Amino acid sequence: MPTHRPAPLPPPSKHQLALMIWVAVFPTLTVLNLLLGDVLRDLPAVVRTFVLATVAVPIVIYGLMPRLHRLRARLLTRAV
Repeated sequence: MPTHRPAPLPPPSKHQLALMIWVAVFPTLTVLNLLLGDVLRDLPAVVRTFVLATVAVPIVIYGLMPRLHRLRARLLTRAV
């Protein structure tokens, strides 16, 4: 007996992806600024930004975005 597989979800629209990225990036940068702000305070702005981006990007890409993609899939499959 063949099993029924749900149709694969389309990739997020530009607007959905922008929202997902914002939802991941804003809190990540806020927490990092709260945790590292005093340590990074005396560094030049470009160096501070480099350090924050170097820490934030892997957190967002490998930690938060996969979870947000799964959440999006659950929300879309429930709506059907």
